[in-house]
Amino acid sequence: MLRYAKAWLSGLVLLALSGTIHADWAFNMPKGVTQVSNEVYDLHMLIFWICVVIGIVVFGVMFYSMFAHRKSKGAVASKFHENLSVEVLWTVIPLLILVGMAVPATKTLISIYDAQDSDLDVMVTGYQWRWQYSYLGEDVTFMSNMTTPREEIRNLTDKNDNYLLEVDEPLVVPIGKKVRFLITAADVIHSWWVPALAVKKDAIPGFVNEAWTIIDEPGIYRGQCTELCGRDHGFMPVVVEAKTQEDFDIWLAEKKEAAAREAELTSKEWTLAELMTRGEEVYGRACAACHQPGGEGIPPMFPALKGSDMALNDIQGHINIVVNGSPGTSMASFAAQLSEVDIAAVITYERNAWGNDTGDVVTPVDILNFKNSQ
Repeated sequence: MLRYAKAWLSGLVLLALSGTIHADWAFNMPKGVTQVSNEVYDLHMLIFWICVVIGIVVFGVMFYSMFAHRKSKGAVASKFHENLSVEVLWTVIPLLILVGMAVPATKTLISIYDAQDSDLDVMVTGYQWRWQYSYLGEDVTFMSNMTTPREEIRNLTDKNDNYLLEVDEPLVVPIGKKVRFLITAADVIHSWWVPALAVKKDAIPGFVNEAWTIIDEPGIYRGQCTELCGRDHGFMPVVVEAKTQEDFDIWLAEKKEAAAREAELTSKEWTLAELMTRGEEVYGRACAACHQPGGEGIPPMFPALKGSDMALNDIQGHINIVVNGSPGTSMASFAAQLSEVDIAAVITYERNAWGNDTGDVVTPVDILNFKNSQ
């Protein structure tokens, strides 16, 4: 027995001294950067200390009784059937404790669910495995994709400080304004969570949940999807960037201009080389996770595109499955996720990359005409 104890002790010492362990030993929840997050933290600490006091009192009485009235000292247990005073006491005291907890908890819950009178409304839609943000009334919509390099995920290079928590397009909001989030999903259940904002809501297909925040100071706040939404669940980060109102207005104007330029690109005459360059970038952020960077796929769930009959021959079927998805499979519809330009570019890329070399050129106008014909 002593041998096993020494082995366990040695293991614990080595674990504590190991230079390869970098986990942050944090035992408490963060305070956050919003009024609601601070209320949640204060409520958490209040309940925690109430529980600590209860534990000390209960275990103190228990251990004192066990020590002071032990059999070796000749203690004899008292025999009684009922004691009205004791029964009233152990009913009233827990009731008062619960009421003392319920009052601040109810106040905090009312604050959390009060999403009225917002200054900005953002529709948050979960997809496998990215988020779409639509600024209602502003004609600004974009996808937010994880940008952690695959080399880091495969342990080929060192991981950076924001490993799996970095995106190409963060959600940008102004500070000091009430921002309401309308949260839903297009495929499976997701969950939008940003600890610093004390916001965590399930994104459910066909249902819209509400949440809100008022961020006090500029900064970048990170979170993740906290619902097991599929094989790449861990690669679905949330990044919120809070800006001053002046900087937010500038950013919003730039996004509107970019959206207008993107719309103009639909009618542009695209060359094969231009579509291939753009298609490679779109494929990398929207398709490579399932179909692999080299188009080999992960059969049978994610079929190969390299050398496939569809990519080599069936151009209309190729357009249809990217635009509409494939019901009953993991292939989602990209009609709302990608612009006509991006869809045309990625299909052109898939039909000409990895040795497919069909020479086919799919233009944004082709995609627009296909959508209009449905």
